[in-house]
Amino acid sequence: MTKVSLDIESFKALASETRLDILRALDGKKMNLTDICHATNLHKMTLHEHLSKLTEAGFINRIEREGHKWVYYKLSWKGESLLHPENTHIVVLFSFTFFIFFLGIVAIVNFIKQQAPNPEPGMLMSPAPSAPSPFLYISVGCFVVFSILCSVSLWRYSKNRTPRL
Repeated sequence: MTKVSLDIESFKALASETRLDILRALDGKKMNLTDICHATNLHKMTLHEHLSKLTEAGFINRIEREGHKWVYYKLSWKGESLLHPENTHIVVLFSFTFFIFFLGIVAIVNFIKQQAPNPEPGMLMSPAPSAPSPFLYISVGCFVVFSILCSVSLWRYSKNRTPRL
């Protein structure tokens, strides 16, 4: 299980059941004050106070666009990590997947460099074909592992993005 580190201000912000309900309401959504009021059945002034404490603690982001009168709120990375700690596993899996892909590209480049003809002066015939290079096997293996890990990563990501009740 992934650990989420919290400071004293974070604990103070999470001490209220109402603020936890607000975090759950914002899970995977971007909502304005009225939408959150309807989802939590709270008065706007009460909700505004709770939202300011959650914003100060870093659990939600306040999104203001210039020229627009509506202010939207959505979970920050810290808030997402609190509700979905498995996201960290998915990020690590994606990173490892693309590292394997990079290794496959390097192996292909080395294979191509190794296969390039090096004509020697005075030689009329090309040398006899040699055994397949280990770089070919490494690159094929890397691309197979990349495909499998990418599929698993995308499956876990899509499974994690569906809201849970």
